[in-house]
Amino acid sequence: MHLSPRVLLLSAAFLAWGALRAQVDTTGYGGPDGEDIFEELVTDAEEATVEVSRVARAIGMLGDVNDSLSVIPGYDMYCHWNTDLIFDRARTSRFMHDTLCLVLSETDDDHAMPCTGHVTSPFGPRRGRMHYGLDLKLRTGDPVVCAFPGVVRISKYNRSFGHVVVVRHHNGLETLYAHLSKRLVTPGQVVAAGDTLGKGGNTGRSYGSHLHFEVRFLDQPIDPSLLFDAEQGRLKAKTFELNKGTFEAMAAAKVAAGSRKFHVVRPGDTLSAIARRHGTSVPMLCRLNGISQHRVLQIGQRIRTN
Repeated sequence: MHLSPRVLLLSAAFLAWGALRAQVDTTGYGGPDGEDIFEELVTDAEEATVEVSRVARAIGMLGDVNDSLSVIPGYDMYCHWNTDLIFDRARTSRFMHDTLCLVLSETDDDHAMPCTGHVTSPFGPRRGRMHYGLDLKLRTGDPVVCAFPGVVRISKYNRSFGHVVVVRHHNGLETLYAHLSKRLVTPGQVVAAGDTLGKGGNTGRSYGSHLHFEVRFLDQPIDPSLLFDAEQGRLKAKTFELNKGTFEAMAAAKVAAGSRKFHVVRPGDTLSAIARRHGTSVPMLCRLNGISQHRVLQIGQRIRTN
């Protein structure tokens, strides 16, 4: 594939910028401490704008700051390019469209399933909290590849996500790849669909090797299974219609997940005692938790009660 001198120059600018940031800031902010594991510290996103311009000029790229910002995917939508914060909702515009049709694919080789493993945990409420992605089974060391062409925005270690990579795509989507054992890309790096971003692993808040895969638009999560048939390893359609209902449904699910109540099993607890304490029945507890009436309870186990 032939790349124009300008594209090669811009790619070099991004790579130089990534190297510069690595020299200045060698540690991440770590994981969040609040109720929502995706809340993080907010810093000044304008720093990224200054650095893109300075690096571009340093290697001889002519033009003003708007020229350098124009190569950042979706900058006109997000108005930031933050290589520290995984999510920056405080600085992200709200979704204002009635319906927005995003082009996901134009050719057979411009998209890829990040890994070939089956789904071990879907998007949605999970143990009283929202799970904002798909968990895909893999072995430590298996390659994790980029879903769509774009530019790496995040490549760092995070206390919750472990080794994590976030890629911004030209249609405004961002994809996130978490719990990697190794990262092979740097912020500002131009990547194509199918390029290896890292190796699968079990880092961060993870129990067993798997890939946590997210899709977001304007920092708001979208169920990846709406775009990909994960079990078949293929894209469902070449376009995706985004509307307010996409996010309203997720918000409602989050509220419902937060309203669920749980009982932590203590010594001497039985299903019948827990049912009486919470005004429910043993059959209902079994249905809510997917267990049988003869299940032996473990100390510390969480039992959903509503």
